[in-house]
This record gives sequence, structure tokens and C-alpha cells, in this order.
Amino acid sequence: MDAKLTFKYDREADILHIDKLPPYAEQESEELPDEIVARLNPNTGEVESLEVLFFSTRLLRTDLFELPISADLRLTGTGRA
Repeated sequence: MDAKLTFKYDREADILHIDKLPPYAEQESEELPDEIVARLNPNTGEVESLEVLFFSTRLLRTDLFELPISADLRLTGTGRA
């Protein structure tokens, strides 16, 4: 079963959280370019969560914002694979 992405914005900290599953203590962190933090599975190294720091300032920029990850996006719950 594929994980669904959840998006949560923390206005006070100005961080956008993009999660495949809730964070947990054992996750490893890796700082990526452009002030993004990846939370990794400690056994597989798979990206499980991303934290986009200073998210509101990115909305004011005129340049394109890209995440440094690849994604295989599919619909869930529709019988499609």
C-alpha cells in the first residue's frame, strides 16, 4: 500500500511539512539545498518527510520553486494503480 502525502503548514515557524507518515524519533535528518530538510527512514534511507523552511517567503518569489526529489504520483482510492 502506497502512503498518501499530507501537507501541514506551521504558520508560527513558517514551515511546510510534507509527510508520507507521521515523524518519529528514529528518523534521520539531511539538510538539502534551498533550506529544505529531508527526514529519512533510518534503515532504507527513503525520504519519508520534507520540511520546507521559510515557506511563506517562497510564495512571494517570482522564480519557480522545485523540491530536490523525484516522485511517482498516482491516484489513491479510485481503483487505479
